[in-house]
Amino acid sequence: MPNQPVGPIGAGGRETQSTAAPGGRRQFWSGGMGLIIDCHGHYTTAPGPHNQWREAQMAAFKTGAPFTPYPEIADDEIRQSIEQNQLRLIRERGLDVTLFSPRASAMAHHEGDQAVSLTWSRVNNDLIARVVDLFPDSFAGVCMLPQSPGAGLEPSVAELERCVKTLGFVGCNLNPDPGGGYFSSPPLTDRFWYPLYEKMVELDVPAMIHVSGSCNPAMHATGGYYIAADTIAFMQLLQGDLFGDFPSLKLIIPHGGGAVPYHWGRYRGLADMLKQPPVEQLLMNNVFFDTCVYHQPGINLLADVIDNKNILFGSEMVGAVRGIDPQTGHPFDDTKRYIDALEISDGERASIFELNARRVFPRLDVRLKSQGR
Repeated sequence: MPNQPVGPIGAGGRETQSTAAPGGRRQFWSGGMGLIIDCHGHYTTAPGPHNQWREAQMAAFKTGAPFTPYPEIADDEIRQSIEQNQLRLIRERGLDVTLFSPRASAMAHHEGDQAVSLTWSRVNNDLIARVVDLFPDSFAGVCMLPQSPGAGLEPSVAELERCVKTLGFVGCNLNPDPGGGYFSSPPLTDRFWYPLYEKMVELDVPAMIHVSGSCNPAMHATGGYYIAADTIAFMQLLQGDLFGDFPSLKLIIPHGGGAVPYHWGRYRGLADMLKQPPVEQLLMNNVFFDTCVYHQPGINLLADVIDNKNILFGSEMVGAVRGIDPQTGHPFDDTKRYIDALEISDGERASIFELNARRVFPRLDVRLKSQGR
């Protein structure tokens, strides 16, 4: 499959761009640069001092003590945590660019209060910015938002603006359930969320609808909560007319869209019963699914049911599902293999791997073009 491997590490520890494909020849597909863009990556391997500070922050919150200063983390610590993990896998699997955000399960909006969440969000986003600065050809930043149960969205709007305008980020992760598994927040179509949507439209950035850790003992975080929340988000959108108010708003539902593609007929039927327009007309100019589905039959179903213009390549490595699939001998989360194996045209594959991401993340497209890609 055509791709452009990431470059070597140059002077000063910053990545340098490579233009040679495997075998020494760059390959292009119609309308694109032959890139493979992973829309779903998290910093799950952050340096130890970062995670230790979080433990200290939560301990201070519980006792009412002031937060300790955030530790100094050397570039070499960040570089090592990336080169031995995400960057190694990017190279091994033939990817080019990963949209990189803080670890989803560690956003933990249900812990602490608004002040805790704001401080934690800022240090996480600043850390992502440092990764992007060290490896500008391999990563682009996506921010977490300082959400908190029962709190307003003003801090989230301000942090989104900071991350886009100051740090150069290209998108955000929006938690539809900051309560951590009890779904007490208004549905995504409620006007509660409109100030954030307005800022997203103004900045021309999309959001990935992504919950965090579960504090509900009945919901395993990555096996139950994530998939349930993805599916619930889609149904909330189906029940309203959000994109009538925000026709240019773009939302990505991860993990292959939860259970939605498997039950596509159910949602088409529910749209009819609810006197809504067809799903394709109501939602699918604004809603997109990624390919974080960890077996070939699941990817086949996704590609058979959902129009390729609504599918963005994603892997979520190093993430929720690690290890080798004993049935294939390959890593579960090596999702490029599944896309390569689809019986689709080169143009459809190009849309999934590159072109859709450029369209859904306009600031990413600008960033790549500035790099000559």
